Amino acid sequence: MIVEIISEYRTLAAPAEAVFREKMSKFIAFASPVQTADEAKAFVAGIANEYHDARHVCWAYQLGADGKEYQSNDNGEPSGTAGKPILGQIRSAEITNTVIAVVRYFGGIKLGTSGLIAAYREAARLAIEAGEIITMYEQRQINITFAYQAMNDVMRIVKSSEAKILSQQFDNTCSLSLSIRSDRADALSCRLAAISSVSLH
Repeated sequence: MIVEIISEYRTLAAPAEAVFREKMSKFIAFASPVQTADEAKAFVAGIANEYHDARHVCWAYQLGADGKEYQSNDNGEPSGTAGKPILGQIRSAEITNTVIAVVRYFGGIKLGTSGLIAAYREAARLAIEAGEIITMYEQRQINITFAYQAMNDVMRIVKSSEAKILSQQFDNTCSLSLSIRSDRADALSCRLAAISSVSLH
């Protein structure tokens, strides 16, 4: 069975924000590209700290080229009225490695369940729309060691690939750390492993 590795994905090029108002409530949405859950949660914590006087800071994130890692939080709003609509907009835009936090200042008029869902959804949509969506590729790191005599063969293969050299050390025993699109990593590893004295780790 051939398992296809998904490495291409769409995400935001840079942080973006937007404001949406509904019945005197103000929704400020912040969207940002992220690589990990910790990074996403740190982003949300930063927004919550900056807007500590707000009634709610609701959020959602989605990670991975396959979008299988995600989380959402209503932060005190009725269940399902904030986090899920925000996550829904990330999915509708077909982006990932993205976090969106929406700050709400209550204006005194209750919006009701459907009104909240619509407001959080629209705020998230506007933040995504305010940003630029780009195509990226998941990367995988390959670390190799090899004898100095094999350097020409190794470097020829590296240069003919799309791999980026992260670090290198040339001595009696040489080492290279490479970064390459995850869907092309296995092919490069096989080519390098075919050279005598090369070991991957």
